[in-house]
Amino acid sequence: MTRTLYTARAQRDGKWWAISVAGLPGALTQVRRLDQAEAMAREVIALVLDVPEDSFDVSVTPDLTRPQRAALDALDQAKANYEKAAAAMTKRQQDVAALLVRKDGLTVRDAAEVLGVSFQRVSQLTAAGTPKKATASAWSSARSGSVNQKTSSK
Repeated sequence: MTRTLYTARAQRDGKWWAISVAGLPGALTQVRRLDQAEAMAREVIALVLDVPEDSFDVSVTPDLTRPQRAALDALDQAKANYEKAAAAMTKRQQDVAALLVRKDGLTVRDAAEVLGVSFQRVSQLTAAGTPKKATASAWSSARSGSVNQKTSSK
């Protein structure tokens, strides 16, 4: 069964948000904070249509100025750039951790000192490309800070 989706438009009016529901004349309300808009829109829709409040979906769309939209678009772009950079950094950390631990034989704790991260993070980074199932000897080695050559070599 498909639920009806109502779109509520929120317009700033002084210290209040005026809420109107598209396609439902008379479905008007107001709230002080935008986080209250969905609940109030749901309540007014239910009253106008004489249906239960949980029988439909509501989407609230705030009216924003051009500068506000531009600022949000710039923020979205910054988030995308940040996520890309974070993924690249994580990949680089994995590569360096694998080099230090697997190839050069440093302990997980020594590699952590070199990388400036916790030894737990080095364990995560070096385990990223290995199967999730660990043997008892691998667990024992990881706890002591050494590397099990059988499970850590690629």
